[in-house]
Amino acid sequence: MPRLKQAGREAENPFANKIFNLLFGERDPVEQPGTATGTPGNWWTVFNIVPDAFKHTTEGFQFYRSPERKIDPKLRELGQTRAGFVVGSQFVFSQHCKASRDAGLTEDQIEAIPAWSVADCFSQVERAVLAYTDALVLQHGRVPDGVFASLKDHLSDEEILELTYITCTYMMHAVMSRALRLEYDDVEERVVEVPAPDGNSADVMAMVDKPEDD
Repeated sequence: MPRLKQAGREAENPFANKIFNLLFGERDPVEQPGTATGTPGNWWTVFNIVPDAFKHTTEGFQFYRSPERKIDPKLRELGQTRAGFVVGSQFVFSQHCKASRDAGLTEDQIEAIPAWSVADCFSQVERAVLAYTDALVLQHGRVPDGVFASLKDHLSDEEILELTYITCTYMMHAVMSRALRLEYDDVEERVVEVPAPDGNSADVMAMVDKPEDD
């Protein structure tokens, strides 16, 4: 379950209810979860506890899919999908693999996104976008001059700004999804101590760092 409460139709948020109709039909999204893509749909119900946050984020989706955007949808999806993978959000990565397919990326390209730097299925501009995404997400915006110069060789300033804004927004969505355990990111922490057999609590390093007996 998500770490925060959920709000469905009972919240009487007209904007959210329109979205619920699209995603859930006539079902109650809390009592009868599940969207067409297989997700529980609790991203929407958790955001609905703050109605203007729900509207703000939904309008963000409308922004990046607007026909007014100059950035190529394929490049946009490369940034979004890679951001989801790098943050470690199963939800964002999985959803944008599907969106990447819709935007026209090949199956080979989608499969190669986790290891893009050693893949040979991306063009020069696609590699620049992926390198830029890694600099945004992994290096928190510390973008090498060479990476930015490669972007400038292929993209206008307007395209770069759109790409930056959308990619960073999806880094945020990926982080929030993990923090709040939404959708496919509702998983327990796997990096924990594994008990030794028979309750043995000996430190193995302490066992091997002693000099051998003469």
